[in-house]
Amino acid sequence: MSDIIACLENVSYQYPRSIEPVLSEINLSIQKGEFFGLIGPTGAGKTTFCCALNGIVPQFYGGRFFGKIEIAGLDTLEHPISVLAKHVGQVFEDPETQLIATSVENEIAFALENLKVPREEIIRRIPRVLEMVRLEGTEKKHPAELSGGQKQRLAIAAALAAQPDLLILDEPTSQLDPVGADEVFSTVSELNKELGMTILMCSHASEEMAEYATRIGLLSNGSLLSVGTPEEIYADIPLLINNNLRVPQVASTFYSIKQKNIPVSIPVRLEEGKKVLTELITKKTQLTTPDLKDELVHKEGQPLIQIKDLEHTYPDGTKALHGVSLDIHTGEYLLVIGQNGAGKSTLVKHFLNLLKPTSGTVVINGIDSKKLTVSALAANIGYIAQNPDNQIFNMTVWDEVSFALKNLKFSKQEIETRTEESLKSMGLYEYKDRHPLSLPKGDRARVVIAAILAMEPDTIIFDEPTTGQDFRGAHYILDISRKLHEMGKTVVVITHHLYLMPDYAERVIVMGKGTILLDAPIRQAYFDTEKLNSTYLTPPQAVLLSIKLSELTGEAYCLLTPAELASVFTTNGGAA
Repeated sequence: MSDIIACLENVSYQYPRSIEPVLSEINLSIQKGEFFGLIGPTGAGKTTFCCALNGIVPQFYGGRFFGKIEIAGLDTLEHPISVLAKHVGQVFEDPETQLIATSVENEIAFALENLKVPREEIIRRIPRVLEMVRLEGTEKKHPAELSGGQKQRLAIAAALAAQPDLLILDEPTSQLDPVGADEVFSTVSELNKELGMTILMCSHASEEMAEYATRIGLLSNGSLLSVGTPEEIYADIPLLINNNLRVPQVASTFYSIKQKNIPVSIPVRLEEGKKVLTELITKKTQLTTPDLKDELVHKEGQPLIQIKDLEHTYPDGTKALHGVSLDIHTGEYLLVIGQNGAGKSTLVKHFLNLLKPTSGTVVINGIDSKKLTVSALAANIGYIAQNPDNQIFNMTVWDEVSFALKNLKFSKQEIETRTEESLKSMGLYEYKDRHPLSLPKGDRARVVIAAILAMEPDTIIFDEPTTGQDFRGAHYILDISRKLHEMGKTVVVITHHLYLMPDYAERVIVMGKGTILLDAPIRQAYFDTEKLNSTYLTPPQAVLLSIKLSELTGEAYCLLTPAELASVFTTNGGAA
């Protein structure tokens, strides 16, 4: 057992008053120094699995626990959580559940003080971990002043500072921009390789997991279905699809090419994908010109939302917007992207008077927003915030969805009809009597969306709607956004998940440091790698493979998705 940091033997667990077990007959050993990735759809039991490793399950939650877990040789049932915490550090999906101190540096120091780390060592570690997570210069800030992504990085920094034997990270990058997420993965990987720290990470970020994990476990309905290398797990496309998991775009691309009877391997990492692509072109595989959808047609007439020279400075002196000008027309589907802190959420909050311009103007339907109340705007513009918990305050899902309708004085029959239809459209009707906060984060987001849809606004703003969602959940929400768009609604989506959007968005606004860097059709925006990189965004893997294909052939390919990329290769070719 000396080389094993975590050992699970026939582990099953059932929450109090729960009918079904959340974990079922799990057997697994995690070696010291491993980077073990745990994947699975929402509700698979990943968070419960993580909490079982540090004794929170069942010591805090109670319930029925079967089997045995040992961490660094300690039985999790026989040692208190405080003792296990010296060996296991954990970062949860929602950082606000962990942040309690009055400043960034105190947050990191707090955990170390509890572990009785000497003061000199605490002072030495703080700047190092802040640099690792790109939070230099925020030492004196209150955690409440940080963006969602920055809060997540602070929680990671606090856990990293303790240098535990086993570091557990539960969706640690869900609120980060792509480059920030990659930095977290590479930082954790560096700790794993250089310090020998054992890592267990749960994540829906399939590309990063394929790149950095040494071994992957697939958890579904509480059962560990498969354990293997990233190559074994992520190249098994049917397994991933059957479990509603996202396939890395590299693997998806070459799987689709292989389905055309073109002999090709299925790589799971980008650089390997570029090599396989090079081999295909070297072997003179026949290519064709894909049939791509038309570019965005510029809309004329009075803009629905008109922003002119907008500036916004927060009370703490942070200048979030610098002279932003933007027109949005009725019926557009607009994607707003940029790094954490680029000003995306600040911008759209002005559409609803949730924030007031420091200078400049915001005109809604031809009326200066200063003349409109928040409630009047909310009836026409629905806003789904990044953190759904900030919009939930009722005791049941039904009351949450019907609340705004009651305030708007709809009839009882209309309230019941709209609430029922909205809940059913979001797949939440069976939870109508549940407390919203008792639901998983992804479902809580759907409750907020249902409440907005019930008001039937003309414009809907989705602020990071796919955060915390698995692949199926993300597409479920985006499919709703597309249906709304097809109904003539104006849709604005803010997201870091660029790979999701080519099938939905038409126009892209790229923001960086409070300004608009680019306003272009999605196909043009995704291939402006210089602008994307300048705001800490990276194009989807399909775009990067398309750029490589252009380099290899001398032809200009602007392909956004694995399907578009695979469509270039014809069944008449084949490898020599």
